[in-house]
Amino acid sequence: MSIRSEKRSPIMANPLAEPAGETEVSDAEKQIPEKPDAPPPPPNGGAIAWLQVAGAFFMFFNSWGVVNTFGVFQSYYEDVLLSNYSASSISWIGTVQGFLLFLVGVIVGPVFDRGYLKSLIIIGSFFVVFGMMMTSLSTEYYQVFLAHGISVGIGCAFLFLPSIAIVATYFTSRRALAMGITASGGSIGSVIYPIVFHKLIGPLGFGWTTRIIAFIALAGQIFAWAVMKRLLPPPKQARSLLDLGAFREPQFLVFCFALFFSFVGLYFPFFYLPSFFSSSLHASSNISFYIIAILNASSVFGRITPGLLADRIGSLNTIIPISLIASILSFSWIAIHNEAGAIVFACLYGYASGAIVSLPPTIIARLSPNMATVGTRMGMCFTFAGTGLLIGNPIAGALLDLESAVFWKAQIFTAVMVVTGSAFFMVLRLMKWREGEGWKI
Repeated sequence: MSIRSEKRSPIMANPLAEPAGETEVSDAEKQIPEKPDAPPPPPNGGAIAWLQVAGAFFMFFNSWGVVNTFGVFQSYYEDVLLSNYSASSISWIGTVQGFLLFLVGVIVGPVFDRGYLKSLIIIGSFFVVFGMMMTSLSTEYYQVFLAHGISVGIGCAFLFLPSIAIVATYFTSRRALAMGITASGGSIGSVIYPIVFHKLIGPLGFGWTTRIIAFIALAGQIFAWAVMKRLLPPPKQARSLLDLGAFREPQFLVFCFALFFSFVGLYFPFFYLPSFFSSSLHASSNISFYIIAILNASSVFGRITPGLLADRIGSLNTIIPISLIASILSFSWIAIHNEAGAIVFACLYGYASGAIVSLPPTIIARLSPNMATVGTRMGMCFTFAGTGLLIGNPIAGALLDLESAVFWKAQIFTAVMVVTGSAFFMVLRLMKWREGEGWKI
């Protein structure tokens, strides 16, 4: 029975009751209308929360892990499958793949915010596995572009953004660490996949090697689908695909530009370091393949340990010095002319790049006024990063001369872009300081 009907019954039973206008205000009328249930607070730990990290780890494993592995595919395409095409043309396959990973996030973010986590995992898993299977059958450039670039890129987008958005809702005080563990899945995937490729390409050939990679991805995604669970309830009213109000926030825009310039230059070594070893250093094919695994292995530590520091001093305070280190390393690469120096560069640069990839989601969550729209804002922000990735490597590839082993033009271009991204990070830190938000940001 409703409150209104419950209050009428005693009045009807007592004919001597005073008129409603002459009585004191009833207790029911004094009560404030009950607010809708507030979302549960982040648990910051516990079995379910860490299971989300484990599931998101495999989603990163099969999104960024696949994207970061393109360097070994690039070398194979240049030497065997697509040897009639230039390095810049082949790099478009990988850059489009990475661009779609970010761009499709504009759609994936709002869909995630509306509660369709499981559906996103299923769709993403299908496109990644299907794309790799079709790549294994491809013989022409357009076939590889559609399968490896478009299909896998779309699938990675459906896996990447939900993996970081779901973890952000389960953690606050330990968010950077949880994000770092999640992001390390991308580094570990890009260590394992190149090794699998290199070990199997000889005895099994390109086709079955690529299919086995697809089966590994499928197994990881089955686990992720089984354990992932939303914490926040979906909104009662559908939101628009874009939170256009974010573009009126100067801090959000500055951070978007920081990611854009950083990603223009950040992934050049991931695509062309094997080519640098083979054409400039005349290294063996083994080290040319394994250098991507070395680069990504060091990136594992770069995604986890900065998270521990970021939980203490703030993610923005952590990403600024690390991005400056990446800038210095990018310029230092120009002076490296031996294998030992290049391997040291790969280890140090992998560490720095890992932090630059893993820390932005925590900064976006900090800049978002409402966690219910964090997926939407991540999708918008990562579109800038994806655009930078899209144009960066093809421009750098056009500046290369692999026959003459001329890398310095591309190295300078990418280094300047990483420096510019670092400058925007510092501008954002200055803006936050002027607002008086304190030192831990």
